[in-house]
Amino acid sequence: MHKISGQIVDVVNQRMYPGTIHAEGGKIVEIIPQDIAPQRFIMPGFVDAHIHIESSMLVPSAFARLAVTHGTVATVSDPHEIANVCGMAGVQFMIDDGKTVPLKFCFGAPSCVPATGFETAGAVLDTAAVRELLAQPDIYYLAEMMNWPGVLCKDPEVMAKIEAARELGKPVDGHAPGLRGDQARSYAAAGMSTDHECFTREEALDKIAAGMKILIREGSAAKNFDALISLFETHPEMLMFCSDDKHPDDLVLGHINALVARAVALGYPLFDVLHAACVAPVQHYGLPVGLLQPGDPADFIITNNLEIFKVTETWIQGEPVFADGQVLFPKVQAGLLNNFVSYTVKPEDFEKESAGSLFPVIQAIDGELITRKEMRVLPKLGNLVQPDLKNDILKMTVVNRYQKAKPAVAFIQNFGIKNGAIASSVGHDCHNIIAVGTSDEDLARVVNLVMEAKGGIAAVHGEQEDLLPLPVAGIMTNAPGEDVGEAYERLTRIARDMGSTLKAPYMLISFMALLVIPSLKLSDKGLFDGDSFTFVDW
Repeated sequence: MHKISGQIVDVVNQRMYPGTIHAEGGKIVEIIPQDIAPQRFIMPGFVDAHIHIESSMLVPSAFARLAVTHGTVATVSDPHEIANVCGMAGVQFMIDDGKTVPLKFCFGAPSCVPATGFETAGAVLDTAAVRELLAQPDIYYLAEMMNWPGVLCKDPEVMAKIEAARELGKPVDGHAPGLRGDQARSYAAAGMSTDHECFTREEALDKIAAGMKILIREGSAAKNFDALISLFETHPEMLMFCSDDKHPDDLVLGHINALVARAVALGYPLFDVLHAACVAPVQHYGLPVGLLQPGDPADFIITNNLEIFKVTETWIQGEPVFADGQVLFPKVQAGLLNNFVSYTVKPEDFEKESAGSLFPVIQAIDGELITRKEMRVLPKLGNLVQPDLKNDILKMTVVNRYQKAKPAVAFIQNFGIKNGAIASSVGHDCHNIIAVGTSDEDLARVVNLVMEAKGGIAAVHGEQEDLLPLPVAGIMTNAPGEDVGEAYERLTRIARDMGSTLKAPYMLISFMALLVIPSLKLSDKGLFDGDSFTFVDW
């Protein structure tokens, strides 16, 4: 039996008292109040209420070794990314690898694979496949239903997936950026229980009024904390925290604990904030995670103060998994799963011919997944459209990684690169290769680096070339998280040496093919308007 004493932070009952936890057989047998106890705080562990583990570029077992250092004991994880690449086999890979470590990965059944029919994916999960996944005890919910137009028009396949989750008593996650008013109410009425895509307070209030819980998201690219945190003033019971997408260098620095510290520093009530970070996800999704109550699984964390939330110990299922600055479970050598089709591209593959003079340009927004559509006059060389480097308008490409095909080309503003190119095979949702650069030659060089590695993120700058290989499905690595974080930081520095001022250029580029987020994006099949859900003829 383990006996752990300290100040018990009972978030469920909103009280704090000195006491000793008795843990045995993975559970909390009892919590005994005392007159005095050490001045350290024992509280439920943090839960990321919505994350794609794949976006950390780490397999679950490697992700866990970083997350537990910040007091994360569980994640609500949507394996949508690997499902788009490898289908059912990819989802099973995530479940199996997650089980090799103590952190509790609670996966959902991806609802939109592929997310749209306007891009090339590696797999399709139809209603039968989704129903098969939902029937598994390792699957806790129907993951983000990003096909909100399909929900509103009652598309038969979309509604069949939602009904399958309802029949099994599993919640359905929403995903509807910008949806408000009657449309938000109709979306919620169809069964959507959450939304993590709100980027304004007004949008969140509309969805709360419709009965949806709001996940305050602060990831490496999409950062909505500042816009939504004031919801704690009026609707604390409807809130959770999530990261959605967290790159490895950011994960080294902090996780949900960092959001809790920010919220408490702003003066929001401690127990309201901890309810969102620890309790609400467990109760909403029915997770097998303890909440520091007798009879619960012995999942808890210890911190020396309730302001910074620097975690000194993390316990999962009655055993310490992080203490004295050390992760206490062994490293796991994860297997490999990949279906990458490599081929060579040439500079002339990225040429864009046009007789016109006015062209659509994707305007990227730092820290946001949404983009704006701009019409610009671009320079031409003969009948070939050229980047406008003076106005920071670069050439962008999406290259099919499942079969040899002609690259799709567009123009994008605000990446800031003056000379060179960056590329990534982490390209939501279908994870084709995305690259942005100043010349066709640099685009070909950087895309071929990723092709040769069968997945990775890369940069070319003058004579310099650098690559972080991603051998697991072309979107993850089984290397240690600290090493991946260092490699990612190095590639980010190279992008900044090229002139980029973006907070996370590789994270932002990964969303420039995410067609379900407005306004203008690029798929391997062409330029796409996310507002009208149609290709742009240009």
